[in-house]
Amino acid sequence: MFWSGPGGGREVLSISYPLILSQMSFTIGAFCDRLFLTWYSQEAVAGSVTALFATWTFMGLCLGTGEYATTFVAQYFGARRDERIGPVIWQGIYFSALCGLVIAALSPLAEPVFALTGHAPLVRAYETEYARIVMLGAFPIVLMGTLSTFFAGRGETRVILLVNIALTFVDALLNYAWIFGHWGFPRAGVAGAAWSTVLCQGLGAAVYMWIILKRENRLRFRTLAGWRFEWSLFARLIRFGLPSGLQYSLEIGAFSLFMIIVGRIGTAELAASGIAFNLNMIVFMPMIGLGIGVSSIVGRYLGSEQPEIAERSTWSAFALSLVYMAACGAVYLLVPNLLLAPYASHAGAEFARVQEIGVVLLRFIALYSIFDMFNVIFAAGLKGAGDTRYPLAITVILSWVAMLIPAWLLCVQGRYGVYVAWSTASAYVVLLGLLMIRRFRKGGWKSLRVIEPHVVPELDTATPVEAA
Repeated sequence: MFWSGPGGGREVLSISYPLILSQMSFTIGAFCDRLFLTWYSQEAVAGSVTALFATWTFMGLCLGTGEYATTFVAQYFGARRDERIGPVIWQGIYFSALCGLVIAALSPLAEPVFALTGHAPLVRAYETEYARIVMLGAFPIVLMGTLSTFFAGRGETRVILLVNIALTFVDALLNYAWIFGHWGFPRAGVAGAAWSTVLCQGLGAAVYMWIILKRENRLRFRTLAGWRFEWSLFARLIRFGLPSGLQYSLEIGAFSLFMIIVGRIGTAELAASGIAFNLNMIVFMPMIGLGIGVSSIVGRYLGSEQPEIAERSTWSAFALSLVYMAACGAVYLLVPNLLLAPYASHAGAEFARVQEIGVVLLRFIALYSIFDMFNVIFAAGLKGAGDTRYPLAITVILSWVAMLIPAWLLCVQGRYGVYVAWSTASAYVVLLGLLMIRRFRKGGWKSLRVIEPHVVPELDTATPVEAA
């Protein structure tokens, strides 16, 4: 039966639903952020979206690598080697601190980089302002994602849900106050939105660390005693996690370049694309939560040497997500103006053009979101085993060959419009999803492991005489 038994729909959903809801809470926070900035000004929302894509090119590398500790935690947990979980988390903490220092050091480059985009001066100013703040606050952002792996890898996902719901509420309040200058906060606009994000991520990291260092976790998982730097374990985290982080980073980077190309077409087109991607997150981010759940379940079953159940769990997740995606696609097709109404409610007359474009872009999302789901679910299954290089390679190749180069040639050189640009993006997502499911079905991932073999010392059963 699809629903019952190990790796069935019930188990997948019970582990993944808190992750799905936590990602939805993140989506709601991002929606409020973009909604308030749309009310603030069209240039503000356009600049913040482009800056977010650009900064997450670097942040995605670090987050994707740090969050890959989920697979290590899951495989150690499945192999009943709890004492190795604390040391894994500490290697992730050291990696997060290194990333925070490097990204903060790169923050002065924001202004010259965005000067190359050719965007309107006010949009460039907002892009620079948002990017600098988020880059300076990179450490708490990366750290929160890394610390969450302690819970995700063991299937204790309700903690992640509760923390994210609380942070979403705080972030929405801070965004409203800091963007518009309410309740004693300065009217900071884009800067207020950026500082709110950094502050909330730091608060979330502190809560996770407090739970991780509780007495029962210190005793069972060595979350304090395992603080020492272990080069071999750190190197394995980098070896397997870096391709995963690079895939995440380069995919975000590709869409950053895509947004820059769209920005060359026009500000209305850029604003509409930013809003469409924001609405796309309503579909995409819950799938990220399901993907994290799949990686955790696959890792634990591989750690306990049950690859067939690991495979079944991935197909169960696929069936669940297919129903969800079909429903969301129908909403995008049938009521696009209803989805865009909150953005239009406090916007000026110039939003009419943005809304006209946005309705069409939501049709593109309805088309490619099914294939986007293929990518998320089956890539998660591959990564839960340790197959991280193939997703990286195919993402890099297709993002340039199917999306960026055609979009540049057609829309910048050939002067075609935003719909042609979005056609190239759709082609990229469709091809990526098909190739990811093909890789998973081949089954080579079943023999992979990221944890070191566990060698149990043989007992000396010789008699004293024989030993002498």
